[in-house]
Amino acid sequence: MNPAPRRAGLLLLALGLVFGTFAMAGPRAALLMLVGLGFGLTLEGLRFGFTGPWRTIVTERDGRGLVAQFLAIGLTAVCAFPLLASFPTELNGAHAPVGIAMIVAAFVFGMTMQLVLGCGSGTLVNAGSGNAIALVALLGFIAGSFFGTLHLGWWQSFGVLPLITLQDQFGSGGGLAVTLLGLGALAMLVQRRAAPGKRLPPRRLLLAAALIAGLAVLNLVIAGQSWGVVYGLGLWGAKLATAAGADLAGNAFWGAPAHAERLVQSLLTDVTSLTNIGLIAGAFVVMRWRAEPDPQVAPITARSWAIVLVAGVVLGYSARVALGCNVGAFFSGVSTGSLHGWVWFVAAFGGSLLGIRLRPRLLLPLVAASQGGGR
Repeated sequence: MNPAPRRAGLLLLALGLVFGTFAMAGPRAALLMLVGLGFGLTLEGLRFGFTGPWRTIVTERDGRGLVAQFLAIGLTAVCAFPLLASFPTELNGAHAPVGIAMIVAAFVFGMTMQLVLGCGSGTLVNAGSGNAIALVALLGFIAGSFFGTLHLGWWQSFGVLPLITLQDQFGSGGGLAVTLLGLGALAMLVQRRAAPGKRLPPRRLLLAAALIAGLAVLNLVIAGQSWGVVYGLGLWGAKLATAAGADLAGNAFWGAPAHAERLVQSLLTDVTSLTNIGLIAGAFVVMRWRAEPDPQVAPITARSWAIVLVAGVVLGYSARVALGCNVGAFFSGVSTGSLHGWVWFVAAFGGSLLGIRLRPRLLLPLVAASQGGGR
């Protein structure tokens, strides 16, 4: 069958999404939708993920994906640190405080993302690619992220340190140097663990790392804030809740003026929602462009579907309490100098080690059924 008509339709779909956003919300929104499409095209098209590499370094001694992550973060930091220093009032890094609940939630997030083979961005990519398991996990993630906003203040009452950034401690140049040294040290540790031939990223991952870094910098400049995922999903949940009749005005989180305003505005005015939607669409375009046949998978039991849904809720809830996922906390946090990003990574990686051990025991029928190997 001639793929040209299908591919032409996919291009028209992507262009229609961008121009439709332009017509309804203006040029800035259209540019962010385009950035989101770029994320989806890159993550799915070049098979760049955040969850899978954390697993393969443990199970297969394959460090290529993890080193590529460090490279993408480092490239982003090289641009983000001077931009934040030059435009301190216009641009905001992914800076968040370290707290007890945040550390525990990051551990839980790392564990759960290995159960569903996807973090925040990975769940979006896999859902956009047509993975039914990821679609169920995404619904849970949306609900969990919203529920997390309802209790965020209570969790933070357990103790939170003052906001600490590397810029405050070492200056912009010194903070960047510390960040690059830290990423380099992690890369060397991974390469020592990795098997021969599985240490250096191939060209595909090097290209993906450069593209992701470029898109992340564009997101920072256009949106005025770092690339994130979790807030948008929580907002979707909040909008669904208010549509169902819930009154969130009395909630400490959604009652705050900035969040209350987003509740009544279009999703196309929320920068995180824009890139999330674009990311899903980009992954969809890549999957349909390839037109790969649906794989033959093992039957999935009702129990496993229920576990995936619950795992998605826990994933979203823990991401909100941890103040971000692999993207908003780890990638954007580290690349913009937040100490929170480094602490989040350590806690989440520890949880990931546990999740790798638990997954075959809890979700054995899903091991054969999952697609994409985890994003």
